[in-house]
Amino acid sequence: MNKLRTALATAVAAALGLAALATAPAQAAAQPAFLAAAQMPPSSTPWTATQVFTGVPENGGVLCAPYKIPAQNTRYREFSTELDTNGVQVTTVARTEADAVKLVNTLRAALAGCGPLLEQQNPGLQAVSASHGKLAVEEGAWVYSLDTAAPQGISDIHLFSVGRDGRTVTLVRWGQMGDLEDAPLTAFRTTTKTAINKLH
Repeated sequence: MNKLRTALATAVAAALGLAALATAPAQAAAQPAFLAAAQMPPSSTPWTATQVFTGVPENGGVLCAPYKIPAQNTRYREFSTELDTNGVQVTTVARTEADAVKLVNTLRAALAGCGPLLEQQNPGLQAVSASHGKLAVEEGAWVYSLDTAAPQGISDIHLFSVGRDGRTVTLVRWGQMGDLEDAPLTAFRTTTKTAINKLH
């Protein structure tokens, strides 16, 4: 009888344990990590970084890709220096890997075609977009530039990259006054690889 009671008690305990596991809430997946200020391309003055915000930056997101990144499951961090060099990283977790691939393709098309579109929207502006190739990191990342010259003689250069790790897509932008030859393209490639590797 004692053996029977012990066996029943063991079975009940096991069943209760399984029930507890079944009803325990699933732990939320870890959020993708972001670049630190020091991981932006080197500058003559130190970078500072904001906290990580939920959603997309103001005005629909990022230069050359406004309203292309959904606000849901998206977060961003902004970067700046004392010399008006600035940047942003926007990261979103897509519902499926197929959705992530689609988003990357949408962003790549927007970045590649940004110059001609800006010229159409801003008469007198000269804007040239260029592709700087693919980086071998996780599922891949692509680098682009935008070189603009306003009629007033002001020139700006921006570097962009977009890539993904599984369902997670991230876009990084760097910008300052100047031309493409002033841009730290090699260092930006390193920043991009770091951004992708830090996601998960």
